[in-house]
Amino acid sequence: MPETLDVSQLDQLIPQLVTMGLDAGKNVLAALLLFIVGRYVIKFLNKLFARLLSRGTIDPSVQTFLRSLVNILLIILLVVSVIGALGVNTTSFAALLASAGVAVGMALSGNLQNFAGGIIILLFKPYKVGDWIEAQGQSGTVREIQIFHTVIETADMRAVVIPNGAMSNATVVNVSKYDMRRLIWTISVEYGNDIDYAREVLTRLMKEEALLLPEPVDRDGNALVPYFVELSAMNSSSVDLTVRAYCKAADYWTAYFKMQDKFYRTINSDPKLNIPFQTQTLHIVKD
Repeated sequence: MPETLDVSQLDQLIPQLVTMGLDAGKNVLAALLLFIVGRYVIKFLNKLFARLLSRGTIDPSVQTFLRSLVNILLIILLVVSVIGALGVNTTSFAALLASAGVAVGMALSGNLQNFAGGIIILLFKPYKVGDWIEAQGQSGTVREIQIFHTVIETADMRAVVIPNGAMSNATVVNVSKYDMRRLIWTISVEYGNDIDYAREVLTRLMKEEALLLPEPVDRDGNALVPYFVELSAMNSSSVDLTVRAYCKAADYWTAYFKMQDKFYRTINSDPKLNIPFQTQTLHIVKD
């Protein structure tokens, strides 16, 4: 027959179960309280850290990276503290976490590459927060350089998240790197129009525009040609002129569209110049 507990054994077991239940309840309650308080503390520390960074002279790109890194470290610390409050041996957990970290690290090698890419970006500064860049088929203003990703805002107000590993290994065009940019237009006129006259008209329009730089110089101090107009192609229905000028980087699109408008209105109203249209000559041969 199966053994049965007598009354004395049952009287001893019930208090033990109650004590174990109370201890477990205390641990769970303490862990829950620690988690709730810890979340508020992390939020407060993140705001305090961000405020301290903004008061200094640290580059905004480094600020976003450090904020992301500190937030992750604080969350890991909170998780370990909560597990310890539950009564789990944190030493054993740390060893288990280290072993799991190796496995996870191998599985997430791409993220480790992104982390290394973020370090490279911060050290060599191919771009920074506020720059307009072109990369990975996207273009926009850099808003954040996080621990694993770079966030750019496109001209149509979309947030594009690009891995730092790809940004550090691929070609990145930093449009905001220099204070000056070169403008290029292709202006077409009809065959038979006076090219010298067209060159004079286009040059005069550029000289009259205040947004274009009259005396541009390169980074070495060498003078550049301020207004360039030359015949670049003879197409089937038009003669193409390449027009170049320089402006401040901040005025690029304003100057580009303003001059494009001026070129069209002037050529369209000038009796000596004509805007070409696609034409085709058909020769009919009778037998």
